[in-house]
Amino acid sequence: MERVVITGMGAITPVGNDVPSFWESLKTGKCGIGPITKFDVSDFKVKLGAEVKDFDPTQYMEKREARRADANVHYAMAAAVQAVEQAGLKEGNFDPYRTGVIFGSGVGGLHVAEQEVPKLLEKGPGRVSPFAIPEMIANIAAAYISMHFGFKGENFCPVSACATGNHSIGEAMRAIRHGYQDVVVCGGTENGIIPISMAGFQNMKAVHMGEDPTAASIPFDARRSGFVMGEGAGCLVLESLTHAQQRGATILAEVAGYGASGDAYHITSPSPDGDAAAHAIRGAIEDAGLTPADVDYINAHGTSTPLNEKYETIAIKKAFGDEAYNVKVSSTKSMTGHLLGGAAAVEAIACVMDITPNKAVEMPINVAISNSLGFGGHNACILIKKV
Repeated sequence: MERVVITGMGAITPVGNDVPSFWESLKTGKCGIGPITKFDVSDFKVKLGAEVKDFDPTQYMEKREARRADANVHYAMAAAVQAVEQAGLKEGNFDPYRTGVIFGSGVGGLHVAEQEVPKLLEKGPGRVSPFAIPEMIANIAAAYISMHFGFKGENFCPVSACATGNHSIGEAMRAIRHGYQDVVVCGGTENGIIPISMAGFQNMKAVHMGEDPTAASIPFDARRSGFVMGEGAGCLVLESLTHAQQRGATILAEVAGYGASGDAYHITSPSPDGDAAAHAIRGAIEDAGLTPADVDYINAHGTSTPLNEKYETIAIKKAFGDEAYNVKVSSTKSMTGHLLGGAAAVEAIACVMDITPNKAVEMPINVAISNSLGFGGHNACILIKKV
């Protein structure tokens, strides 16, 4: 089987619109959470979000294209352009039919539906935009990426709530490992700070409703009271080691393990026993041919909701046994908020860049795990290691 390596990364996040600025923000503990400015929240209980700042999609897309696409596509395209550029993929050094795109979103262009439904109800069907459907469907970000670069290999969109990004990366790894593709551009994106989304999450009491950004997204803290909605995208270029070496690519890290499972328990709550999540974690470790003692760091799902960290901690202890007390654990959602479908891809980038817990603790990280646990019981875990 082929070994699978990372040769490019791109990120649009609440704390930086490229990987270097994102990483610098993580090292210095910069928080991207603040008052929501994208719409009037006067009638909302939720007041805080982690918004992308100072972002211009026309740096990455033609103006006409950008006008016809939802922000989730803007973020995805920007992250993909950054990642492909870093990877050095150019016409002639890849086979288009062996270069795929597996790029997901939790809800896709939900904002488009939010805008178009009132037109339908108030002015009739003739006023609905002819671009409503292609703007709205969740797979369209993957389509834009493939069209922009001419990638003609496998192209699809995992949709598994907060686990979307890790499912994208894991399935991309498998496609390369088993010889179906040489290269896969993968990741996740989300445009979640919109009225319908925020109203839904606040009414199910999943989001933090205070107004102090420093006390908002606080994973594993006893005061945690709900997640903070974030937005943005993360993209990785995965490639077979053979292909990367043949074209002289710079190798950033190796995706060595992937585990996935389903809780079969509840539409929103993780399973209290942690068994399925632990199965996914163990699966990633075993897939990499490693043991829990080999893992230096876990980027936890860590949403800052009352149940998540309790049950995720149980899962980690079941998967790691006594080694759970030696491994470093943190959640970068304390700075980025929760990017839903884009979260895991951005957190995988944090693992590649060797983020360590709490403060910027300098220590060697050779093996890192990233956990993602989605509504509906979707669990996905990836293991990244130094080459």
